[in-house]
Amino acid sequence: MLCKCRPAAKFWADETRGTCVTMGSPQVPPPDVGSAAAICARRGNQWLSPDDLEAHLAAVVRLENVGVLLGAGASLGALGGMTMKALWKHFTTTYPSSAEWLAGEGFVQTDEETTNVEELADALEITRLEWERVGRPRKLTKLRRVRADLHRAVVRAALLQQKWWEEPSSVGLDSSELADHRRLLQKLTAARQPGQPSPWVFTTNYDLAVEWAAETIGIKVTNGFDGLHRRIFSPHNFDLGYRNMLARGEARFGTYSVYVAKLHGSLTWRTAQDGTVEEWSTAVLWPDTRRFLDGEIDDAPGQLVYPSAAKYLQTVGFVLGELFRRFTEFLARPQSCLITSGYSFSDEHLNRILVSALQNPTLQLVVYIPEARRDGDRLDVSACTQWIRRVAELGSPQVTIVGGGSEAHFDKLVGHLPDPAIYDEQAARIRDMIKQYRAGTSPSPHGAGGPP
Repeated sequence: MLCKCRPAAKFWADETRGTCVTMGSPQVPPPDVGSAAAICARRGNQWLSPDDLEAHLAAVVRLENVGVLLGAGASLGALGGMTMKALWKHFTTTYPSSAEWLAGEGFVQTDEETTNVEELADALEITRLEWERVGRPRKLTKLRRVRADLHRAVVRAALLQQKWWEEPSSVGLDSSELADHRRLLQKLTAARQPGQPSPWVFTTNYDLAVEWAAETIGIKVTNGFDGLHRRIFSPHNFDLGYRNMLARGEARFGTYSVYVAKLHGSLTWRTAQDGTVEEWSTAVLWPDTRRFLDGEIDDAPGQLVYPSAAKYLQTVGFVLGELFRRFTEFLARPQSCLITSGYSFSDEHLNRILVSALQNPTLQLVVYIPEARRDGDRLDVSACTQWIRRVAELGSPQVTIVGGGSEAHFDKLVGHLPDPAIYDEQAARIRDMIKQYRAGTSPSPHGAGGPP
């Protein structure tokens, strides 16, 4: 419901109380903390109104370097992804005997509602190597079966829409599930100014939401892999870019590509016999992926993060190490902005990098975290991870925290970002002339006769 007490700004009204609420306005009461639609945004120690938040985002996305960090929350909703908690529940209910074995062997607690699947996979791999060394064939057989079930749960969650794997040509502009990802990429690329690099998309997800969304709108994806008949990882690809040789004037604005760094691996990566990490198409991978999900084979077809003690360091460790280096390098650049969405800040490796990045005085960090709430004039982050609580206590103007339940979800972030605009000076002068004409302070831009 729109409030008319201050028509120049955007407001939300609590229809149950009939009171107008706006973030950062001392004349009105704060929003109901229990309301799922009560957005809150705080930069440092200052509250931001909805208009302030959109203005801040419009400014930071035009900094020299801009990037987003997407976690599992960005693939929920229509896409059909799972959070870590939902993934663990899916595993325990689909493979109860494997879950019981993990608890019996002390890998997890029986009453755990969730667990870090990646850390668990690491522990299983280390145990496998040790049992192979001491010779425990019976236990090894069960461990391999349990590990395969765990991988199946992860792959099932990362498939998103199975129909896109079965028929890749079905992914198109009519795929409404990818609408928010398409809008995100369009807004980020269109905000780039002449000479500025393409935006970065860092993600901890194994799924292909970003790649599919980019393909449907013709945006080039630079993910480090290159090649026609054999796509292999080459770090120098991140130092290259695309530009339109014919672009002049307004057309110089915007970019034609995005850099994508999948920090935890991807469903479409595979390790060749020589140890080289390759990227394969979904059409080629689907038959083996389907057989794996049906339990016909126990070897996962894709290369996820699953850091093993030996193979990981020799193969995919090189790729992931390079991607983390690029992430760290991006955060250290002057005039940079990173916007996070769907990331719970439960990955200590990433958290350490982000803490160090705050030493860059020109970095702006915008965190969308649904668990954050406004409690009077206090930001309540008690339901957030320890990392968020510590950063909130700093009160740094470099950090903007956006919360409020569903109002801090991925689709809301996309809506808050500025729409593509023309920044050319000639276009700006035309807009000013039109404004002056409407205000009655200048002749009609169409001539003495007025509008045609």
